[in-house]
Amino acid sequence: MDAIDVLIKYWGHTQFRLKQKEIINQVIDKKDILALLPTGGGKSICYQVPTLMQEGVCLVISPLIALMDDQVRFLKSKGIKSIAITSGMHYNEIDTALTNCIYGGVKFLYLSPERLQNELVQTRIKEMKINLITVDEAHCISEWGHNFRPAYRHISEIREIIPEVPILALTATATTSVIDDIQNNLEFKEHNLIQSTFIRENLSYVVDNIESKKLRLLKLVEKIKSPVIVYVGSRKAAKEITEFLIANNYSANYYHGGLTAKIRTERQGSWTKNQTRIMVATNAFGMGIDKGDVKLVVHMELPSTIEAYFQEAGRSGRNGEQAYAFLLANKTDIKKQKDLLKLRYPTINEIKQVYQKLANYLQLAENILPMEPLPFDIVDFSERYKISNLKTYNILKYLEKEEHLKLSDAVHSPSKLMVIISNSDLYKFQIANQYYDSFIKLLLRSYANLFNNYVVINETEIARRFNISDSEVKRLLNKLMQLEILRYLPKNNNGQITYLKERKDIDFLYLDEKKWEDRKQYEEEKLTKISNYITEKKECRSKLLLHYFGEEESKKCGKCDFCIYEKRKKIKEVEYQKITNKLADILQNKELTIEEICIALPSINEQQLINIIQFLFDNDKIGKFGNKYQWKGI
Repeated sequence: MDAIDVLIKYWGHTQFRLKQKEIINQVIDKKDILALLPTGGGKSICYQVPTLMQEGVCLVISPLIALMDDQVRFLKSKGIKSIAITSGMHYNEIDTALTNCIYGGVKFLYLSPERLQNELVQTRIKEMKINLITVDEAHCISEWGHNFRPAYRHISEIREIIPEVPILALTATATTSVIDDIQNNLEFKEHNLIQSTFIRENLSYVVDNIESKKLRLLKLVEKIKSPVIVYVGSRKAAKEITEFLIANNYSANYYHGGLTAKIRTERQGSWTKNQTRIMVATNAFGMGIDKGDVKLVVHMELPSTIEAYFQEAGRSGRNGEQAYAFLLANKTDIKKQKDLLKLRYPTINEIKQVYQKLANYLQLAENILPMEPLPFDIVDFSERYKISNLKTYNILKYLEKEEHLKLSDAVHSPSKLMVIISNSDLYKFQIANQYYDSFIKLLLRSYANLFNNYVVINETEIARRFNISDSEVKRLLNKLMQLEILRYLPKNNNGQITYLKERKDIDFLYLDEKKWEDRKQYEEEKLTKISNYITEKKECRSKLLLHYFGEEESKKCGKCDFCIYEKRKKIKEVEYQKITNKLADILQNKELTIEEICIALPSINEQQLINIIQFLFDNDKIGKFGNKYQWKGI
């Protein structure tokens, strides 16, 4: 079966888009490839089609559980065996999933870059027939990228285990330095970039330096009737803007990294199914969002980089229809971002002091590497040591980039249990301690593999089976832990700290100050570029963005605020007013499409007429209802 047959069979499409066919052919030829395709450019087809053309499994490394679950759900709906290994699975489930990848006809194995470092996973990968390694959201590899994730830097280690398997790295946004960094880090046999144009002909970029942002937002969501994403800069703002929209009778909800995984999944699902119209979100709402009918993305604050803005704005108009990306930003936003940047870069000495205080807070001795994540309340920690929450957060994120530890924001971690003595020693304990005997027997009957690994447990279910209260179950488990029979980790809905290296004495904690300064300078340059983007009024918005990503030969889009203003200037005032008056007359009491308006006003140049309609629409003089326009008045 060749590529087009696979595409027709599983997707129902009769032709490929963009650079998909070229990428697929090179995957079949076993070449390492970095593919840059725009948001909505069909990146998943580039690895799914060639995998289905060959024997074996495609190993897909992806940063988000939701992203993996969506892909597995889609592939299973097509009858294609696929598995995602996620953090919620315990040892037995992972063991079974990996065995199925060796013997069970599984075609796609999805896992996170952190999970790829697991010894069991690496051992089983050696036994699998892997035909392709796919690295999704590959910009996360680069320290100079906008979503750097340290574990991505270790993906290349898999090449030592399966050296002949080609790598396909996929991303929607990358500058020249990031492109080089990705290919070097993944140890490409030779640099090989396939890049589609970043041009989005259906997307109108608008920068609005307005002060009354909330009122502007209301006008936008009233005028552009579609699902909407509103990006904000903080969790507090996400909630506030949502409440503001609801108070004005709009269907809205908010999304940020501090919500539990269950709530995030529910809210994203409600928005995807159009049960909620407007999603107000921080940048935690991003990768893997695949909703074609979004016609409006609004940024209420200035993003920190052009890459982040371009990717988030690109979630509008993925179905190819006319769509809008509004950036509501002004000089106050620039100052705010500069102040935040200063907070993101405390001194090396301050970082070391927080590292020491963290060890004190967690009661962690030197040279110890905890086996499990440790519950951590960032607010309580910051208050106890009189440090701002933001400074604490930024220092912990720096220590994460340097791979000393990992901070997980408020996640639901279920209760876990592991027996830490041998089977024979446990039996002797039960003989000598009849009080605990029946309780231990119940645990052993209820949960397999307690002697080897942590197993997820449910205290309420144990209480029901043993006919005691939840609190009594917890008391017994804690007592057995004190007696060093088992380890018990109660469920935790706060954050967690996972130590990736042994806890050091701060005199022996090496932090690269030059690298720290280089990173700070790099971010300052990024902020200058996005600041220039909103203050620059001499060039087409689309051209500015495309030039940033290296597309020097791009043309004016004709749709952004700058282009519309330029077109407006070219029309003489008298002529503009004359045409506007005619439009007011014919649209005063009825709705017409562009085609119908042009027929009604045959003496006016069609392009000139369309430009004025666009200008009047952008300035709220004309309303649009479906594909028809009506006069709204001044």
